[in-house]
Amino acid sequence: MSSLKSRVLVAVVGIPVLLWVLLWADELVMMAVLCVLAGIGAAELQQCVSGGKKSELTGISAVAAIMTVEWYFDRPAYVAILFVFLAVVFFGYAIIRGGEVKFAQVMAGLFGSVAIGYAFSAFLRIDSMGLHRAYLLLPFILSFACDTFAYFVGCSIGKHKLAPKVSPKKSVEGAIGGLVGNVLCGVLFAFVMERWVGVEVGYGAVVILALACGLVAEIGDLSFSLIKREYGIKDYGKLFFAHGGVLDRFDSVLFVAPMIELILNFVK
Repeated sequence: MSSLKSRVLVAVVGIPVLLWVLLWADELVMMAVLCVLAGIGAAELQQCVSGGKKSELTGISAVAAIMTVEWYFDRPAYVAILFVFLAVVFFGYAIIRGGEVKFAQVMAGLFGSVAIGYAFSAFLRIDSMGLHRAYLLLPFILSFACDTFAYFVGCSIGKHKLAPKVSPKKSVEGAIGGLVGNVLCGVLFAFVMERWVGVEVGYGAVVILALACGLVAEIGDLSFSLIKREYGIKDYGKLFFAHGGVLDRFDSVLFVAPMIELILNFVK
């Protein structure tokens, strides 16, 4: 399958599924989908750091990420207990393996389970705020818009390298274009919410939110590119064909979702 066909297929199938899960599916369904994405993402990160080898540690990382999402859904008040338990599990496993497991792998397991699981579970916490479920689209809108506008602006007029040692193709012009695109899509979101959904969203607040999320989205994108460059891989996985794996497709979302949760909690 060509790259273009695979991208079209992912968009045709993925977008309707995404909309259904976020806007209309039962919260248990949404939690299950988030668990799957977190588990796959944690496994991808562990395989990257472990040199592509599938091992018990890959499975432990996946299960730990799933537990993090489920724990935030079912018993968020006791999540600190889970984090301590996971630290004991990963370091205990490394000790049992007698030096075969490196510190980087332990940290990848902890980051993959705690940070990735926490980021995906942000959707559950946003949903629990009692806001219209359309707000759950914001992490995707303010991530994908930034990525898309940055790509096209960078390809068109990009001349100054943004972070050449991390991602040589990204430009300063593209980064600025991504921020502008985020603002435009944020304002469009506010307009649609007020005009057709009947929920008033302040345009000034949306502009600030879009700029903040644009900066965070670009940092998220570069952060996971930094990891890929360090370990010499092109993509984290092949779940989304030409789009790569979960971490390739949702790298910015993992940074933006908690940021939106934080801001919504502050202004609510």
